[in-house]
Amino acid sequence: MAPDPTESTSTRPASTYAEAGVDTAAGDLAVELMKASVKATHGSEVLGGVGGFAGLFDASALVGMKRPLLATSTDGVGTKVAIAQAIDKHDTIGHDLVGMVVDDIVVVGAKPLFMTDYIATGKVFPQRIADIVRGIAEACALTGTALVGGETAEHPGLLGQNDYDVAGAATGVVEADKVLGAERVQPGDAVIALASSGIHSNGFSLVRHIITRAGIRYGDQASDFGVTWGEALLEPTRLYTTPLLELIATLGDDVHSLTHVTGGGIAANLARVLPVGTWVDVDRSTWAPSTVFQVLSDIAGTSLESSEGTWNLGIGFMAIVSADKASEAIAQIEASGISAWQVGVVRDDALPTTGGEFEQGAKGVDGGAVRLVGEYAGRGA
Repeated sequence: MAPDPTESTSTRPASTYAEAGVDTAAGDLAVELMKASVKATHGSEVLGGVGGFAGLFDASALVGMKRPLLATSTDGVGTKVAIAQAIDKHDTIGHDLVGMVVDDIVVVGAKPLFMTDYIATGKVFPQRIADIVRGIAEACALTGTALVGGETAEHPGLLGQNDYDVAGAATGVVEADKVLGAERVQPGDAVIALASSGIHSNGFSLVRHIITRAGIRYGDQASDFGVTWGEALLEPTRLYTTPLLELIATLGDDVHSLTHVTGGGIAANLARVLPVGTWVDVDRSTWAPSTVFQVLSDIAGTSLESSEGTWNLGIGFMAIVSADKASEAIAQIEASGISAWQVGVVRDDALPTTGGEFEQGAKGVDGGAVRLVGEYAGRGA
């Protein structure tokens, strides 16, 4: 029988937000636990502190710029969070998020200014949320980015109690005449690879598929890595913003283009930042893909080449620089603690008709053409 709309509500049990599965007190505690980490990213440009409806950032420094362009990026971590949830380890996911968001901004030569984050979860466990945000704040500090705000949303019924997802957005600034991109690239330029720290945050649906089919549990010891499988796979995304901004400051206009090797792999992401009519052969023999890629390929019974459109295979970023500055660029990047090497040269003659397929542009960008050639140097350390 339908309820009588005239019946007094005083005869019905009270419905509360807590009964619906939302714990506002837990949310408040999570904010208290994360406050110190967030504040550590704040310089004098950040106004208002933590907890406001909007973050405030003093942009008066931009007044001194000739033509400041704002650069913005947004992203998440993808299904890598499922592994963090599986082994209850949440302090590195924040590094992944900043790597995916802030490192996209430096591609155009922009200096990051500030970032916000968003965490959706089935149930707020204050310490877990604080661990995630602490990781975000640590990575923001390493990239010179202020964490000016965020949101934690509790979605019972939509997400399980231990489920969550993270996303973020960041804003940076670059002078209009200093924007990096395909239009600066010249034939003869050197293509420099910057080593990844592992899988980073792309291709984890394939990783999880391989692990599941092999009957491996994330808590199992991984003999090749000396830790559990979960810990090995949660290796944080390497952060490239600071060393690349330093490279731009040193080499100036000799840095022509940058690319972040994320979804789509090496060829697709390099093709996006090359001008139409140019091409690059990326020489596989110049590096040995990290052990994690070889081990996963062996378990899957596939070749490394078959995953080139999914994983970074040991290259997290690429820089296209003037040929006569290649050695200097490599030396400076390596001085920052990141291995670097030359993998190819930009060419503008006719595309070869033999030797493999080229990837032409990507993600809606009608760019240059790239293919990987040769054989990998072998199993990496």
